[in-house]
Amino acid sequence: MPGKLGKEIEELRELIREHDHKYYVLAEPSISDAEYDKLIKKLEKLEAENPHLITPDSPTQRVGKDLTKNFKAATHKVPMLSLANTYSEDELIDFDRRVREALPENEKIEYVVELKIDGASVSLNYSDSHLKTAATRGDGFVGEEITANVKTIKSVPLKLNHLKSIPFALKDFEARGEIYMNLADFYNLNKEREKKGEKLFANPRNSSAGTLKLQDPQIVAQRPLNIFLYSLISTEEELESQIKNLEILRKLGFRVNPEVKLCKNIDEVISVCREFEKKRDKLDYEVDGAVIKVNSIAQQNILGSIAKSPRWAVAFKFKAKQAVTQLNNITWQVGRTGAITPVAELEPVLLAGSTISRATLHNFDEITRKDIREGDKVIIEKGGDVIPKIVSVVLSERPSNSKGTKPPTKCPVCGSQIFKPEEEVAYYCENSECPAQVKGRIEHFSSRGAMDIEGLGEALINLFVDLDYLKTYDQIYDLKEKRNELVEIERLGEKSIDNLLSAIEESKKQPFAKVLFSLGIRYVGSGAAKKLADHFASIDEMINASAEEISSIHEIGPSISSSVKNFFGDKHNLKVIQRLKEHNLNFISELKVARQTPFMGKTFVLTGTLSKFSREGAEEKISNFGGKTVSSVSKETDFVLVGENAGSKLTKAQALGVKIINENEFEKMLEEAEVK
Repeated sequence: MPGKLGKEIEELRELIREHDHKYYVLAEPSISDAEYDKLIKKLEKLEAENPHLITPDSPTQRVGKDLTKNFKAATHKVPMLSLANTYSEDELIDFDRRVREALPENEKIEYVVELKIDGASVSLNYSDSHLKTAATRGDGFVGEEITANVKTIKSVPLKLNHLKSIPFALKDFEARGEIYMNLADFYNLNKEREKKGEKLFANPRNSSAGTLKLQDPQIVAQRPLNIFLYSLISTEEELESQIKNLEILRKLGFRVNPEVKLCKNIDEVISVCREFEKKRDKLDYEVDGAVIKVNSIAQQNILGSIAKSPRWAVAFKFKAKQAVTQLNNITWQVGRTGAITPVAELEPVLLAGSTISRATLHNFDEITRKDIREGDKVIIEKGGDVIPKIVSVVLSERPSNSKGTKPPTKCPVCGSQIFKPEEEVAYYCENSECPAQVKGRIEHFSSRGAMDIEGLGEALINLFVDLDYLKTYDQIYDLKEKRNELVEIERLGEKSIDNLLSAIEESKKQPFAKVLFSLGIRYVGSGAAKKLADHFASIDEMINASAEEISSIHEIGPSISSSVKNFFGDKHNLKVIQRLKEHNLNFISELKVARQTPFMGKTFVLTGTLSKFSREGAEEKISNFGGKTVSSVSKETDFVLVGENAGSKLTKAQALGVKIINENEFEKMLEEAEVK
């Protein structure tokens, strides 16, 4: 920054950043609030008088004024996978066994144990020491950019510390963490909302996640959000271990949870998990378990991951908290598959930070096994589930006139006959046109993880089904023909309908994997849908595939294969798919052209600064043509793409005899792939 004034402004910014770090990260303030406010006002005055000297990383630029109408899609360079859960010490021992069996014999294995913060996951991308973008987890592969909102969190540094003690350049990296609210802040927020007559938040986790999706950063800035960072990811550097990565994050200026332990074996891990569970009720924030990670990054790379979770990490869930309340009524709900599920309607009770008024009863066999009856006093518990469950009945307080619960004889929604397959515990409504099933299928189709049709939520779906506008999800794309009728509906109007129709049109851009998931095929979750979409060139190829070919796909077993064949064997489903094709939804794999390209099945490492491509652009090209990008060079690497100022990765590639290519050679490979 030029000139004496520029130097004064930058020194003032550095001083404010230092106080922000002490207050929001270290919780060790060194000046009073009044003194801090004077510094901020002085900086605001200088910048107002010299707007040409304002920089994006200035402490005054945390809160933007522009509304975010749509959150842009953000593709994660490295998938943000969820963790597999364990619930007992025996399961932790089993995790350790699997890790040992997958690694070379006699490898020394260390584990890092961290608290599992109950919040909203976020990925922060930094370039040249400045916050570039922030994104939600989304489906693990693609999230939503929420940079403007995350910048309002003062424990998130906009500009990083420069320390010579950090042995990596870290010009471009990701820091991942959990955004949350302290319990005291959450309760105070709800008190304020209660005074204003506003709806109360259910729990700190939901309020944190909801706040991150608000369109106005100025409102976000008023919410008491906080963050703990737990992961450092770089495709440029050869990072060594999780424990060292956490220390690097601290040195860079990030807020890292102090409850971290390095363990030499699984016995120490178990001991730490016991210790952490005892502490949970004394913490200022909510946790629902501990996270156990293999410490060595090299070992993590060997272990790899499955469709939804890494093999090198696992969550240990703490015992669920419990409460006693009264079961007032048992109702029966019909899902999108026709399954009829019992739900307990409870006397509201506070449990684990939220008020509980309903609990799942799973199925009628569960009701019979626990002898659950209306009017019972019941013990409920809440683990990681959104809807808690009933653990047991307090028999000593059961009324003398209590009667046993009977299963339904007809569908509670449409009155149709129900049936119970011999091999299953669930009862099913036979009517595929049952309004509850129709609503469930459409709600799944339009949900955020599927077609992501903003504005088409549960209330509007219920209305459109009841008004007979929607019977199948393909009819969503016919709503534009009924615009004049829709705008006449009370409380909707032209603006909301036009926004909805625009969102419906926008959803046609969703990739094949998302469209496949949105169809609601039983057992086909988002991870399985992506694997199927990556394997088959198109929906037609999948329809014509044998069950054996489908089940031969890695991690796609016979249950999924059978369900897929049954779904595509239904003429009604095929008609719906045909209508969706006519609406130009994407039923062709992104890898269709990659079958015979130079990239298919090849592993690439990128190093140095590329002049013709951004790193993200090069990685996307490789992925689209069937290859994959990894962060470190090994004997299994097929190509190392080298840019300017390449470092240790180039040296290692030369030593291992891995093929090295420059950008011109990479372009020729792309040309060949595009021709094919």
